[in-house]
Amino acid sequence: MATDSANTEQAPNPNEKLARVFDTEQESEAMIVRGLLESDGIDAEVIALDATQDVLPGVGGTVVLVREEDANRARKLIRESLRSDEDTAEMDAISDPQSEG
Repeated sequence: MATDSANTEQAPNPNEKLARVFDTEQESEAMIVRGLLESDGIDAEVIALDATQDVLPGVGGTVVLVREEDANRARKLIRESLRSDEDTAEMDAISDPQSEG
């Protein structure tokens, strides 16, 4: 039985060492980070960490995992993206004086 190598490279192999590069409470935010990483050629997996809220209230969230060898590059991309978002928000506040209050 032949395997399609394109399909096997879509997500990290569960037997590979994976590194956690991003944590959030919002699944949508994790999906955006995943898209950012994948647009730069880094395969990423989004995993939900759900806990029963009556047993462990406030525990849970979503994490983004990448191959261990891609972790440093992934973290750098995420930091740069967050910094860029902060800079954009500052520029928006400066250009819209009514937002101050």
